[in-house]
Amino acid sequence: MLAFLGSGDHVVLQKDIYGGTHHFVTAEFERFGIEYTFVSNAAADIEKAVKPNTKVIYIETPSNPLLLVTDIAATAQIAKDNNALSVIDNTFATPINQNPLDLGIDIVTHSGTKYLGGHSDLCCGAVLTRRNLAGKIAATAANLGGSMNAMTCYLLERSLKTLGVRVDKHNRNAQIIADHLQKDKRIRKVFYPGLESHPGHALARKQMRGFGGMLAFELDGPTPKRFLKNLNLITPALSLGGVETIICSPATTSHQKISAAERAELGITDDTLRLSVGIEDPDDIIADIDRALSG
Repeated sequence: MLAFLGSGDHVVLQKDIYGGTHHFVTAEFERFGIEYTFVSNAAADIEKAVKPNTKVIYIETPSNPLLLVTDIAATAQIAKDNNALSVIDNTFATPINQNPLDLGIDIVTHSGTKYLGGHSDLCCGAVLTRRNLAGKIAATAANLGGSMNAMTCYLLERSLKTLGVRVDKHNRNAQIIADHLQKDKRIRKVFYPGLESHPGHALARKQMRGFGGMLAFELDGPTPKRFLKNLNLITPALSLGGVETIICSPATTSHQKISAAERAELGITDDTLRLSVGIEDPDDIIADIDRALSG
């Protein structure tokens, strides 16, 4: 965003995005003179928020942490109609499940730390776009210190070789677990676009090939602290997208820097847990969850 936004410019952002991105915008953009507007993920609301000085429209789908699904093609068209650039965080979906460039998006970003790396041992990111835009982004990244060392590049290249195989397993496991959790009375709500009960299910089927390895759920009974303490196989940790199953409480980790009022507006409660489903046997993952719920 800093490659294309300057003093006096405006950016429209989906409000249901990674907490770190939300905090970056609210903490840094004002001193650069950059205006911003957070809106719902509905295409009509995104279009309504566009101003004459809007230069960028930024979305994330499925979103972090509640897996909201945004209409990618509609957002891309809104940007084009208003001479703005469309940017998407495609981390949760991965390039295996979703290809926003084919749907008209200008710039695709990934946290390479997650599924692209896949082994919880890298800190990196990736941007995919056409050549003229990529040159400007690379120049800004160089000025701001964004570069990877040789070992990180090597390990990322290693991981990309198995990305398709891993994501296929993540997809299958997450669907099985989401189906199971949806039937458990100790779970108030399950957020996963692969469920027919998910409000974005039909749109996800249209723009995704798989529904991903991320899901979220709300506990109805045990406290998050007790539930997390009772887990044996699943690791409570601030990450996602690795081969191992990882869980966290967004209110105390990824969205900690957002106020309680803003979290409530987004639907993120203290009972919400985000589950990054790994590639273990799904029966083992389910057994660990059941044990923690009963403990």
